[in-house]
Amino acid sequence: MNLTPIKQALLDSYQRLGGINHLDGVNLPSQDSVQQLASDYMHLMFPGFFESTALTKKEVPGLVDRLLHSLDQRLTAEVEKSLRFAQHADPAGHARTVVSEALGQLPALREVIQTDVTAAYAGDPAARSVEEIIVAYPCVLSISVQRFAHVLYRLGVPLLPRMLTEYGHERTGTDIHPGATIGTHFFIDHGTGVVIGETARIGNHVKLYQGVTLGAKSFETDEHGNPIKGVKRHPDLGDNVTVYPSANILGGKTVIGANSIIGSSVWLMKSVPPDSVVYYQGEANSVVRPRRPKGTAPVGGDDSVSWDI
Repeated sequence: MNLTPIKQALLDSYQRLGGINHLDGVNLPSQDSVQQLASDYMHLMFPGFFESTALTKKEVPGLVDRLLHSLDQRLTAEVEKSLRFAQHADPAGHARTVVSEALGQLPALREVIQTDVTAAYAGDPAARSVEEIIVAYPCVLSISVQRFAHVLYRLGVPLLPRMLTEYGHERTGTDIHPGATIGTHFFIDHGTGVVIGETARIGNHVKLYQGVTLGAKSFETDEHGNPIKGVKRHPDLGDNVTVYPSANILGGKTVIGANSIIGSSVWLMKSVPPDSVVYYQGEANSVVRPRRPKGTAPVGGDDSVSWDI
C-alpha cells in the first residue's frame, strides 16, 4: 500500500488545523508518568495492599524510601512541565517548593483517607472486610487520588491535577474534579457515572450512589458568549447527606442542608433545608418534606409539599 498520500495529507492537516497540534511548544506532562505517579501514591497510602508479594514490617521503611524518592523526582518533573506550560517565571524553583509542600501533606491525607475506608465499610452491608474495600471498591482509588490532586490544585498547579483525576475516572467511571472540596468519611457506593464538579463543596459523612451528578445549572458568559471561568457553578452538600442513584443536583447557589436525603432520579436546582427528604413524584415534580425519625407518623396528616422544579 502506498502510504505517501496519507502521510502528506496528515502533514497538511497539521498546518491547517490549529488547536490540536502541540508542536515546538513546551513539553507537556506525560500520561505514562502521571499513571505511575498515581500508582506510587496508592502504594504509599496503602502499603501491603497492591504489592505483588507479601510485605513485612521490616520492609516498610525501604518501600517508603523508594516510593517517596520516586514520587519526589517524577512529581517535580511533571509539575515543572505544567508550570512551564503556564509560563511561570521560575518553573524549576517553584516546582520544588510545590512538591515539598504536597509531599508534606501525605501523612494528613492518610488520616482522611482512612475515614473514607471506614465510611465505605460501615455504609455497605455487602462488605465483608476492610481489605475488600481497599482492593475491590472503586471509590477508594477515585477519592484517594482526588484528594492528592486537590492538594496540587490548591497549590496552583495547572494540567497535572486534572490528569490525575482523569486517571481515576478512567479506571473507575467516577469523575471527580480536583477542585471539589470534600470532607471526611466520604463514600461513593458503586461509583459508576458519578460526576462531581469543580466548585462543589461536600461536608462530612456524605454518601453518594451511582449516577449522581453534582453539576452546573448553566454557565455565565462574557460579551462574546464564552464561559466565565472561576465562578461558583456547582452545589454544596451539608454533613450527613445521602444522595441516591441518578439524582441530579445542579447550580452554584444550590445548598443541600445537613442530614437530608435526596431520592433517586430527583432533578434539583433549588436549595433544601436541613433534615429534608426529597423524592421524585413524576411529571418533573419532586416532593420535599421534613425528615422524620423512623417509625413516626407525620403530625397533622401528610406534611409533604409538591415542588415543581
